[in-house]
Amino acid sequence: MRTWADRINNLREINTLRNQIFVGFTLTMILVLIFAGAFIYGEVSVLLKQSAEKHIQQTAIQANGRLDVLLEQIDSLTTQVVTDSYVQKLLLKEAKGMPSNFNERQSLLQIANNYMAYSAGISSLELYTLDNRRLFPLDDASIKRISMNALTQADERKGRIAWVGIDPRVPDTVLAIRRINLLDNSYLPGGYLVVHVYREYFNMYESEAEKEKNPFRSRELMLLSDSEGNPIISDIDDEAAKAVLAQTGSTVTLEQESMLAVRQHSKLADWKLVLLMPVEAATEGISVLRTAIYVSIGIAALAFLLLTLPLSTMITRPIQQLMRSMRRARFGGLRVIPDGPNYFQTLEINELNNTYNQMVTHMNELIQVVYEKEITQSRTELKALQAQINPHFLFNTLEAFYWSLEEKEESELAQTILAMSGLFRYVIGSAADNDERVTIRDELEHAQRYLQIMKMRLIDRLHWSIEADEQLLQVPIPKLIIQPLVENAILHGVESRISPGSVTIRVFSVKPGFATIAVIDDGVGMDGEALAKLMQSIEGVPSKEPRKGAGVAMSNVQRRLKLYYPNTGERGSGLQIDSKAGAGTTVSFDITIPPEGDGLS
Repeated sequence: MRTWADRINNLREINTLRNQIFVGFTLTMILVLIFAGAFIYGEVSVLLKQSAEKHIQQTAIQANGRLDVLLEQIDSLTTQVVTDSYVQKLLLKEAKGMPSNFNERQSLLQIANNYMAYSAGISSLELYTLDNRRLFPLDDASIKRISMNALTQADERKGRIAWVGIDPRVPDTVLAIRRINLLDNSYLPGGYLVVHVYREYFNMYESEAEKEKNPFRSRELMLLSDSEGNPIISDIDDEAAKAVLAQTGSTVTLEQESMLAVRQHSKLADWKLVLLMPVEAATEGISVLRTAIYVSIGIAALAFLLLTLPLSTMITRPIQQLMRSMRRARFGGLRVIPDGPNYFQTLEINELNNTYNQMVTHMNELIQVVYEKEITQSRTELKALQAQINPHFLFNTLEAFYWSLEEKEESELAQTILAMSGLFRYVIGSAADNDERVTIRDELEHAQRYLQIMKMRLIDRLHWSIEADEQLLQVPIPKLIIQPLVENAILHGVESRISPGSVTIRVFSVKPGFATIAVIDDGVGMDGEALAKLMQSIEGVPSKEPRKGAGVAMSNVQRRLKLYYPNTGERGSGLQIDSKAGAGTTVSFDITIPPEGDGLS
């Protein structure tokens, strides 16, 4: 039974660069094709849907225009009826309290037939007085057979036709009512004209031949409803029509089928016209596109698989040759890859081989140099051990001088010899590592020993002092960083003046986290030009007028300060020199104070 370790090892064996390139390129291309296909599919679907919606919108606008024409025909016809001279005369007589006789009412039949002949959509006309009596047709029906809501609508329209909706007594007709204003009686209300219009009159479909010419029109469904939401003309049953009217948005659901819906509103009758089309019918061409995309992705993926295999081989074959050469190097040394004909090698692979050959050549040279250095080093180790005897001999000699002078009670000279011994020990001890860190206390003690020796040489011409904050004495500092500045102050400051001079070393802190060390002398000082040249020399800028003592020691201090303290606040890193001719020179620098526990151990 295979274990997980065996399976992992098998996976590692096939996890080659060639297979990674092959699989990576193939997956990338398949993802690109899928993304492109999905994008195209989505865009085309949207375009087809928008095209269908635009077509339905145009159809709905045309249907709504035809509806307005039909409504205007009824409105025009009823206007002629209510303004007819005989009708006006008869209602004016009724308004004055003189009831019409049978013959006068019988004459209304001829008038109604004449006007109804102009429109096949009118089922009947009814004429009422304001006192609930019907003048036409000839019966005693009261106006109360019309709902109060219809009368209210007619009164609100003030003489314009009011479309009430489906007549509850005659469901096949649509009821409209119009108040009659008496022209000869200051346009006061005189009665009402009730119109019954066949519902089929509002059928706005085209002929069957025209529908067959348009592939979309045969799938469209039309729905016309009144202001109350009751269907007037509908291709679906009333319950389904009411469910559609209750929905909003460009897409509605009809019997679990998604439909595109376009709505139009008739201002003349306050009716709503809705055109419906199945979404699948609007986007039926998308299935062909989907199949074409699938086939294209499959063909492209297969072609890319066939092309990726030689491509990955072309890339990895030179790399495998380079790997074999590197393996042989473990057994037979580093060898240069010989140049040979390879039709698959590219510029990058050739450059890789050339770089490897150069590296091998250089490494062979370095191995030879290291071998020779090891031989030389082994020869010089004995001399180095012998050379260590000389400093010990010097220290022992100085110690002998010190005790000899102490016996002769030459204490001042003995202290000088002791200072020289400490000075030599401090300096020679740093020869192995010039960047060794010490404390500020050690540096100040070394500077003090140097000042004691210089005091012996200059006697009364030199006065010196050291002022240091006790809290800063344990701060670490690079070795031999203060003494060169003291030496420079004595050499170019005190010794350059005739009268006695002084050198002061100050260690203080002005800003938290930083300490300032300053070496101050009251020597001859420098003018601006000399100070600028000195700063150039310290920064390593070659001078056109080289001179002796041009700041070599200070240049070394400057480089070490910038190495150890690259950024020490607002003044920057390195030496800061303030000097005026005849007023002395101050050389200072800032160091960072490490947190507790980060100092010297």
